[in-house]
Amino acid sequence: MELEVYFVDSFTSKVFGGNPAGVVFHEQDLTQDLMQSIAAENNLSETAFVHTSNNNRIKFFTPELEVDLCGHATLASAYTYFNFLNTSADEIVFQANRSQIKAVKTNNGITLSLPKDEPIKVDDISTFTKALNAKVLEVYRGIDDFVAVLEDEAAVKNNNPDFGLIKQMDSRGLIVTAKGNEVDFVSRWYGPQTGINEDPATGSAHALLATYWSKVLNKQAMSARQLSKRVGHLDCAVKEDLVEITGQAKLYLRGTLQAS
Repeated sequence: MELEVYFVDSFTSKVFGGNPAGVVFHEQDLTQDLMQSIAAENNLSETAFVHTSNNNRIKFFTPELEVDLCGHATLASAYTYFNFLNTSADEIVFQANRSQIKAVKTNNGITLSLPKDEPIKVDDISTFTKALNAKVLEVYRGIDDFVAVLEDEAAVKNNNPDFGLIKQMDSRGLIVTAKGNEVDFVSRWYGPQTGINEDPATGSAHALLATYWSKVLNKQAMSARQLSKRVGHLDCAVKEDLVEITGQAKLYLRGTLQAS
């Protein structure tokens, strides 16, 4: 079986920035094992599979497991669709495990509508202080991740965590965040639980981050930067039930994979 595959850098305006994702659009059914094998072979933080004959059902796989929601791979899938599969389209709706995700082409990139993730405060923060080797001001729990608020942007940028301790946490990952110097807020995302020590630009995490910072800053529209080595740039808008995440993307590779 031959399948066309795209590698797209998400939440960046240049190649080698942001977060790379694999994208495979397919008409026929693919088994769970095959999708997992392809994702492992691609060895990117996520590979998205879009089943075009099943209402654009989208599945996300890390090299080790399936996850319910992935923002940067959805952005990469929408970018692929708009630029290579249906160049006249300006909107596509994906059906993910967790929810429907609408992607709209805009002047500033592509806007994803993700389900809002309400933070729930965690009282005992001692484990997080130890795992992050940093002063932690507050900790919250979202659907997938914990988020730890640090003192400032420098504390986030220079954070040196203990991935072994983070891996033991009952979550998809751990986000560190602080108010930004040049943008509204900054963050980093750690996920050794999913086989990724640090993700370069995590769209789904911003459904939680934007909801938190919207209340702190009393703003609905915010700019965000993920301070990984590759750096991710995102614009967030908090709505009643959704968080709109806008970012750009660039194609790195287009080819054909041999699945049998």
